[in-house]
Amino acid sequence: MLTTRSLNTTLDRMLSLNRALDQAFTGAWQPDASRTWVPAVDVVEQKDKYVLYAELPGVAAEDVEIGFEQNVLTVRGTKRSPIDPASQGELRVYAAERVTGGFERALRLPEFVDGDHISADFTNGLLTVTVPKAQAAQPRRIAINTTATPAVSDN
Repeated sequence: MLTTRSLNTTLDRMLSLNRALDQAFTGAWQPDASRTWVPAVDVVEQKDKYVLYAELPGVAAEDVEIGFEQNVLTVRGTKRSPIDPASQGELRVYAAERVTGGFERALRLPEFVDGDHISADFTNGLLTVTVPKAQAAQPRRIAINTTATPAVSDN
């Protein structure tokens, strides 16, 4: 007799194992441990600037802080929970999967950036930070000086 397991059962066991391993390595098995949210970030180098895009859904602009020190660009902030038992009274939560709390991302930039002209824009949960390159790091064309060589005479 041939016995097979359904794919769903095997997949469920794999996911359960992955979840257990994640909890073991992150310390989530402890009752007071909290989950950490790390925003997704893209960094693009253009001819004259670096642009950082950070996805911050559910985060208000006033809850985000951007810092620049010793060529490290830091984005930190807080993602607040819409569930607040203090103001909403007694609640019964059926699912709480969203991660809230503080977050921080740091990016070391090359030496030649213009830290005085960094700008940021926050629209629809997408933070865009533009870091211009310093004039010394910008590509430039160098002219070649030519001097006429004196003609050699046959005297």
